[in-house]
Amino acid sequence: MSLLQDIFPYILGVSLAAVVIVLAVGVISMFRGGEFNARWGNRLMRARVVLQALAVLLILAFAALMQNAS
Repeated sequence: MSLLQDIFPYILGVSLAAVVIVLAVGVISMFRGGEFNARWGNRLMRARVVLQALAVLLILAFAALMQNAS
C-alpha cells in the first residue's frame, strides 16, 4: 500500500499535466483556425473532457486513499 501512496501523486500530476497540454493545444489551434483546427479541434476538446474526468476520478481516489491511510 505504501508503494501506491508514493506513486499516486506522480500519476495524478501526469494526468493534470496532460489536461493542461491538451487544453492549451486546443485553445491555441482554435484561435489560429485553419486546417489543423478544422481537423483536430473537436477531437482535442473531447480528449480534454475525458482527461479531466480521469483527473477528477484520480483526485477522488487519492483523497479516499489518504483518508484510509490516516
